[in-house]
Order: sequence, then C-alpha cells, then structure tokens
Amino acid sequence: MSSVVVVGTQWGDEGKGKVVDYLAEQADLVVRYSGGSNAGHTVVANNKTYKLHLLPSGILYPNKLCIVGNGVVIDPEKVLEEIANMKAQHVDTSNLRISTRAHVILPYHKILDELQENDLGDKKIGTTKKGIGPCYADKATRTGIRICDLMDKEVFLEKLTTNLAYKNRLFKNMYNAPELDLDTVYQQYLVFAEQLRPYVADTGSLLQENISVGKKTLFEGAQASFLDLDHGTYPYVTSSNPIAGGVCTGAGVAPKQVGTAVGVVKAYSTRVGEGPFVTELLDETGHHIRERGHEYGTTTGRPRRCGWLDACVVRYAAQLNGLDYLAITRLDILDELATLKICVGYKLNGELIKHIPASLKELAACEPIYEEFAGWQQDITNVRAYKDLPENAKRYLERLSEITQTPLGIVSVGPSREQTMIMCELFK
Repeated sequence: MSSVVVVGTQWGDEGKGKVVDYLAEQADLVVRYSGGSNAGHTVVANNKTYKLHLLPSGILYPNKLCIVGNGVVIDPEKVLEEIANMKAQHVDTSNLRISTRAHVILPYHKILDELQENDLGDKKIGTTKKGIGPCYADKATRTGIRICDLMDKEVFLEKLTTNLAYKNRLFKNMYNAPELDLDTVYQQYLVFAEQLRPYVADTGSLLQENISVGKKTLFEGAQASFLDLDHGTYPYVTSSNPIAGGVCTGAGVAPKQVGTAVGVVKAYSTRVGEGPFVTELLDETGHHIRERGHEYGTTTGRPRRCGWLDACVVRYAAQLNGLDYLAITRLDILDELATLKICVGYKLNGELIKHIPASLKELAACEPIYEEFAGWQQDITNVRAYKDLPENAKRYLERLSEITQTPLGIVSVGPSREQTMIMCELFK
C-alpha cells in the first residue's frame, strides 16, 4: 500500500499544512486523524492564503477525497463556518467526509474548558479554550456524544438531556456559573446536524475500500509529537495522540497500512502555551525570529515562544514516530542571522543525559548543549534545488539529519508550493 503520514516533531506550528498541501497533489485521499479546531494550518496556494482548522489541507485540491476521522473531535459550528468560508473562496467541499464515530464538541465543553483553565490560575495549561480537552474527557468516561448520535434526533436528545443535567450541576455548584438551557442547545444542534448530514459517512469503511484498490493515502496529523497526550511534556499537551501511531486508532487502519513517515521540523523551535522550553530565547534574537517569522498562533493569535532548534526533541520524535524523512520548513526565517545554534544535548545537574526527562521539574532544570554554525546571511527564498542552497545552510541541515539519524526529504524556503524542494520519492 502507498501511504504517507505527516507528523509534527516539535510543539506544533511546524508548517505541516504546507507539507500536506504539497503532498496532497500526489494523493487520492487526505485523512485527518486527531485533534480538533484547536489546530491551525496556514496554506498558501494560487497566491491566496487559507486558514484551516478542522478541514484536511487536501481540501484545496479538487477531486481529492478528504476524510475527518473518528479520532477528531468536531465542533459543528466551526466546521460549518470553515466549509462556508471555503465555498466563498470557490473551493469545492463536496468530497469532504466526516466520521460517524467522531465525537461532538458541545457548548458545555467550551464553557468547562474556560472555567477549568481559569481555576488553575498560575498553573494553567494554556489551552485554546475550544472545548477539546473536556470533549476527549467525555469520550474517555464513555459519556460522549458522537456524530452518529447527532444524526438521530431522539438519541441525541436522550444523551444531551443526561449530559446537560450533570454539566449544569457542575456549573452551578462548583463554579457558580450560569446553566445552559436544554432546548436552546438541542434546537441549535439539530440545525447543525442537517447541515452536516451530506458530509457524514462511515469513514473507516470508506478508507478501507480505497486502500484495498491501491489508492494513495495521505494521513495528516494535527499538533505535534511533544504535544502528544502520552509522550509530550505532560500536562502541557493536547488531549489526543498526534504521533504516527495515532493514525491507527484515529483513522481506523492497521499498523501495516501506514507507510512512509515524514516528520516536519521548523528550522528553529517554537511553542505556544505553558511548559518547559529548554532552548527558549528571551532576548533580541528570539524577538527577531518571532517578528520575521510572524510567529503568532493561527487559531488564537497568541505570540509563540521562540528558541534555537532543539535536535534532542527532533531525535526523540524521529524514534517515536519511526521517521523515514525530515521535512524542514521556514529555513528562510534564519536568513539574516550571523550565527545559529543547534541544541545537541542536555545537561541535568551537571551530567550529560541521553533522554528527554518525563519530569517537568527535571526538564526545566536541563541546560542546552549547543553547537554553533555560521549563518548564510543571504536571501534563499528563490532557491529551487537543494544543491543551490548556501553551503552554510546545507551544513546546518545536514548536521540535524546526522544527529537525528533521519535523511532529509523536503526543504521549504517560503510559504508557497513553488518554494519547496523534494529530495526523495515519498509515495512508494
């Protein structure tokens, strides 16, 4: 089977949307398998910029089957807004399919997300307050409402009545917050249900049908490896499994059906929200990277924390995801810097360590071990072949490949499709 999974290797915002958009041209299906509207992908195509949250990046290509899998949590209002925005920009969404098994975000999830975050005070997680965590929590406690339930108004009313009674008690007694009206929520979501109905399908079966006849499949991750619920910097993580292994549960495919794994690496490091960040730059260099790279969240607009490229993080992600290739993005953002650094190791209490500590206390105490590189200090946005990159840029990239033991597969020097260098065949 010919399939590719694209994952983030850092804390998200690596440019996965652009990589997926580029690879989607070769694919027959593009499948989103985790996360929700907290994800944000920016894609530049045909001199237009598209902001995507729930829709797979492949939606920008006509005649590509775009699947939102069972592992994604669906905010009906947001996905319908996104569909409407795509239509307004003359993008065909008729090939979109949403899993009957995906869970639904309801108003009480978003309210609870904000109440819980505010209640944490100085220990807040830094969530997007989109209701993602509370929706996944209901899924885990087996009280969630799925798309198939939303499609049946009697089943939906029964489940909504039970859930809302509990949530309202929680709002009133624990948070002293206003309660939600059952009929208002029910009627609103019945309208959403009818608008979503043409897009709803058993995507697991649909996916298997296409795979069985050899269709090329592109699996699109949201967030990134260090935001993974199990393997990231917990609790400063997302509520799902964006790593390559999440494809199996989030899309409904077997491990042997997942082929080439591509890890997207921003040429420096950023993260949004709280949590340890070993290579964070709080100086003028960090400010320069943020402003030159326009490092502000696609979903929230929050300024991203910026730092030097952490090869320890990428190496761990390479092992965790079984990466076959690295896709380097935003290399051009470093064009003006005279000196660059890559973190090649950590010191904890004066000793070199070879792992990423699970303990946030230990991770926050780690000191980065840097290797310095001379910058190239020239505009590379018009380079179209790897061999034509400045020698210093190639030296920087090849050292990352060496440390992570993962070959370079893609190098991007700008936001458009044309500013992408493909160095290998990914669909095999």
